[in-house]
Amino acid sequence: MRKRVLLVEDDPKMRSTIALYLEREGYDVATADDGVQALEVAHAREPHLVVLDLMLPRLDGLEVCRRLRATSDTAIVMVTARSTEEDKLTGLDLGADDYVTKPFSPRELMARIRAVLRRATEEDVVAAGAITVDRATREVRVADAPVTITPTEFRLLEVLVRAAGRTFTRQELVERALGEEYEGLDRTVDVHVMNLRKKLGDAGKAIVTVFGVGYKVAK
Repeated sequence: MRKRVLLVEDDPKMRSTIALYLEREGYDVATADDGVQALEVAHAREPHLVVLDLMLPRLDGLEVCRRLRATSDTAIVMVTARSTEEDKLTGLDLGADDYVTKPFSPRELMARIRAVLRRATEEDVVAAGAITVDRATREVRVADAPVTITPTEFRLLEVLVRAAGRTFTRQELVERALGEEYEGLDRTVDVHVMNLRKKLGDAGKAIVTVFGVGYKVAK
């Protein structure tokens, strides 16, 4: 079955170019040129992935992302000319799966889309020790007790739990959880890990520091 992609972009030339590349890649493409239309098409088409520009008329991309995440777990790749750390973290905390900054090559965007869709086919529920991560419901549990964490913390924990026993460098965690173009300090990961350990209680001890390298979740 062909994957359905919704392309939300208000620039006609950019929209046409990206749509052409998507179609060449074999995707079933629908388009929208403003935020309100994007929500309408998403509701009607139920896309597997949304390529979402942030600077949109009527309803901006952040609000579109927020509303999509309230009712759907469809993959979202944000595309924008904004490149500040705050903008990227806001988009990722709202639930975007990746963030691409203009200008970019269409081939780079296609590679990002393939990677996001590949991750979307992975098993929803993964566990390591007492920690269970459910991507479908965006829930984390320690034993049977729910734990409230931020979307960024969720993404970091999912990466670690999904590959329990493997050591990740800080840069690898940045790329996998915050997006390849995130330009913040690697030490941001340290802060998120510290917060995760506190929120997970005794189970947080499973997040092990590998000195001089990064972190892993013990099996």
